[in-house]
Amino acid sequence: MGFIPLKLRGGRSLCGAALRVSPAPQQGFAESPRPALADSPSRWRRCGWVQAVLLTAGAAITALFYSVYRQKARVARGLEGARKVRLDGDLRAVLLEAPGRCVPYAVIEGVVRSVKETLSSQFVENCKGVVQRLTLQEHKMVWNRTTHLWNDYEKVIHQRTNTAPFDLAPAEDSAGVTVRVMKPLEATELSLETVYEKFHPSVQSFTDVIGHYISGERPKGIQETEQMLKVGTALTGVGELVLDNATIKLQPPKQGMPYYLSSLDFESLLQKQESGVRFWKILTVIFGVATCAILFFLLRRQYRQRRERQRLRQMQEEFRQAQERLASAEGGEALKNACVVCLSSTKSCVFLECGHVCSCHECYQALPEPKKCPICRQGITRMVPLYNS
Repeated sequence: MGFIPLKLRGGRSLCGAALRVSPAPQQGFAESPRPALADSPSRWRRCGWVQAVLLTAGAAITALFYSVYRQKARVARGLEGARKVRLDGDLRAVLLEAPGRCVPYAVIEGVVRSVKETLSSQFVENCKGVVQRLTLQEHKMVWNRTTHLWNDYEKVIHQRTNTAPFDLAPAEDSAGVTVRVMKPLEATELSLETVYEKFHPSVQSFTDVIGHYISGERPKGIQETEQMLKVGTALTGVGELVLDNATIKLQPPKQGMPYYLSSLDFESLLQKQESGVRFWKILTVIFGVATCAILFFLLRRQYRQRRERQRLRQMQEEFRQAQERLASAEGGEALKNACVVCLSSTKSCVFLECGHVCSCHECYQALPEPKKCPICRQGITRMVPLYNS
C-alpha cells in the first residue's frame, strides 16, 4: 500500500496531502480515501501557544509602560504649568489675592537659611546644615546557585535622618521675604550633598573565610556615609505655597503632584522630567509596535490555516463527487478503465517492467521521483503510451 499525489479535475493537485490507495481497486469502493495534512497538528498548536503567550506578555508590558508614560507626562505638564513666584515684597500681596491665600502649585527659588539652630556634621568641622542623613551600608558577596557566580550585595543596616526648621531666602537680600519649608523629607527629590564617606573593610581569619565559602556569603565591609543639606545651598522648591497668618509656607501639594526640593534650577528640573517622559514614550512605542507585529502574524497564520482548511474541504468534496459519478456510471467499463489515482481520467500508460496499466498520463507525470508503480510499487524503467482505437 503506497502514497501518491491526489489529482483533481482541472489539473489541480492537493499540496501537502496524500492519498492512500488500495492495490486492487477493482471491486467497488470499500474505503473512501481521505487527504491528510503533512504538518503535525501538535507543532502548530505549540506555535500558537508561544505566539499567544508572547502577545499577552507584550500587551501587558505595553500597558504598564503606557501607564508610567501617562503619569510622567502628567507630572511634566503640571511642572510646566506651575506658577513661578519670586522672593520679593510682592509675594505676600500675590498670596493675599489668591483664592484661599494659596497657590496650589508654585515654583520658588532661594537659598537655605536656618530658622534657629543648625545641625553640625559628625565628621567634618565647620559643616553646618539643616538636614543630616547618616547611613551604614553592608557590602558582601553572595553565591548564586543558578549562575554559579559571586554577586555583589548591598544592604542598608542603619539609617538616621535629622532635620532642623529652615527657610528659603533670596540670595541677594538677606532681609527680604522668606518662605518656611515644611516636611522636607516628603520631597520626591531632596538634594543632599555627601560630606563624608568611608569604607571599613571586614577583618577575617582563615576559619572565617572557610566558613563564608561554605555558607555562600563573603562580607566585604561596612560603608559609612553622611549626607547633608548645607546652609546657603541654592534650592528650587515646587509645591503648595500658603500664607498662614504672617508666615509663608511651602508644603507638599494636595493634588497628587510631586513635591520637589532640588539643587537644580527650574529649567534643568523641567528638562530632566521631559527626558524621562521621552524615554518612557519610546519604550511604549517599541513594545506597542512589537505587540502589533505579533498580533498581525498571529492573525495572518489563522487566516492562512482557515483558507487551507477550506481548500482541503473543497478538494475532498470534489473527490467525493468524482467517486459518486464513477459509482453511478452505467456498466463497469468506465470503472474498469478509470485511472486508479484520480479516478476521473482513462488509463493511458503501460508501466515497464511490471506491465501494469493503471494510470493516466497526467498522474504518471505527477508521481514522485523515483517513479514507482502505484499497484506493485516496482520501479518504472519506461512508460509506453496506450492508445485505444
